[in-house]
Amino acid sequence: MKKKNNILIFTATYNESENIKKLIININKNNNIDILVIDDSSPDQTFKILVKLKKKYRNIKLIKRKKKLGLDTAHKYAFNYARKNKYKKFITLDADLSHDPFKIKKFIKILDKNEFVIGSRYMRGGKCLMKKNRFLVSKYGNLLIKFIFNTNCSEFTTSYRGFNMEKLKRFNLNSVRATGYSFFMGTIIELIRLGYKITETPIIFRDRLHGKSKIEKIELLRTIYYLIYLKLKKH
Repeated sequence: MKKKNNILIFTATYNESENIKKLIININKNNNIDILVIDDSSPDQTFKILVKLKKKYRNIKLIKRKKKLGLDTAHKYAFNYARKNKYKKFITLDADLSHDPFKIKKFIKILDKNEFVIGSRYMRGGKCLMKKNRFLVSKYGNLLIKFIFNTNCSEFTTSYRGFNMEKLKRFNLNSVRATGYSFFMGTIIELIRLGYKITETPIIFRDRLHGKSKIEKIELLRTIYYLIYLKLKKH
């Protein structure tokens, strides 16, 4: 797919056959955008649905990887793709419909004047509708990160975020060493380290209705490890 627009929307998929069609249709209600989807060979045939959607929506770029290689590597590939193809704005979101694609227009508007924007569940106006245990881990985990790094940012872990590629000249996603879901936290810390402003906008985060969460229990331990690592690195 040749670059047609200045805005690239990205999502990564693994077993999202029940969600991906609705997501793509809703994303495409935004004008003048391209869509990049990376699928890690979903056993539920998500990629076949994407191939059919591509016949209708010519602004879709599809990449199928041979196996499940992780969210961090998918996001790095997409970021590099956006930079290589000279997109001015790069926006990422989950494929499970937990993020409202109709907020994309708001993200685009914010990126007109800002370097980076993240959708926040924990600022005024935001809301997290996760189930109780996941909600508590997420909320207090974000509070812990905020405390340790002494920052005003209230959200570190959601993937609903936007990058102004023209303003982030010194930032490279490949520099983020954190893996798995800790990668999202690591990205924010790297942006702060480089002196970039973190702009937040409230979002409502909904639990998925279809499919299963990919977050493994080990992610909590991995996040704690990277919190300690990044804090020590800072000093």
